[in-house]
Amino acid sequence: MKYPGRVIKMGEADARIVKALKTALNKALVLRGGEALALDPDNPRFGPNMKQAVQLFQARHLDDQGQPLKIDGEVGSLTWAALFGAEGVPQHQDAADPFLASVLAVAGAQADAGVREQPRNSNRGPEVDAYLRRAGVRPGLAWCCAFTYWCFDEAAQQAGRANPMFKTAGCLAHWQNAPSRGARRLLARDAVADPGRVLPGAVFIMDFGGGLGHTGFVERIEGGYIHTIEGNTDASQGREGGGVYRLQRKLASINKGFIDYGGV
Repeated sequence: MKYPGRVIKMGEADARIVKALKTALNKALVLRGGEALALDPDNPRFGPNMKQAVQLFQARHLDDQGQPLKIDGEVGSLTWAALFGAEGVPQHQDAADPFLASVLAVAGAQADAGVREQPRNSNRGPEVDAYLRRAGVRPGLAWCCAFTYWCFDEAAQQAGRANPMFKTAGCLAHWQNAPSRGARRLLARDAVADPGRVLPGAVFIMDFGGGLGHTGFVERIEGGYIHTIEGNTDASQGREGGGVYRLQRKLASINKGFIDYGGV
């Protein structure tokens, strides 16, 4: 059964979805005796007993990447995939927009080249300095957003067209001003509810408070996970790492949202 594009929780009105979930939970939990939490699939109500069963399932199972599920009694894409299989949640492998596909190709080439700061932990280096200058700021600053701008700009030059991305080296300034360039924004909560709305080529934005943020590209989507290409990071997924990396993140870890320049 396909994920319905929203988080399923107490009060769910679609009896067909509730029935499918109760049937799957009964099969997965197989509780007996005093532990019994058997759910009636013919009862269309998602009530407290069903929430308890979902929480128990989440406590006893991992997601399809082997990570713990959030024990909240709500069925989002990761819990749905654990119950019904990964094929039941959104999967987007390639950018549909040709220009965004070329932007990802530029970003991927930088990751494949193993771009790193020189020296380490300096926010400097030949490539890093070039990213920052292209975004209009001096070398030595945090450079994740400058990297995204450089990738857009390189792809635009190759295509002989204007760069659609708002010119900035600031993640939160990009979030604020992207609509002025025709881009669409998707709030984090809406992306978590429906991962199918997050498309390859989108730019994710994280907000750490105090004006600090982090950003990068979505390369592909697998349900509740995104595969990314990011600058100024490393395997720890931090915002002050020393290179361009391909990473995997939980979709729910993106707390601000996504910017999509598709069709712009």
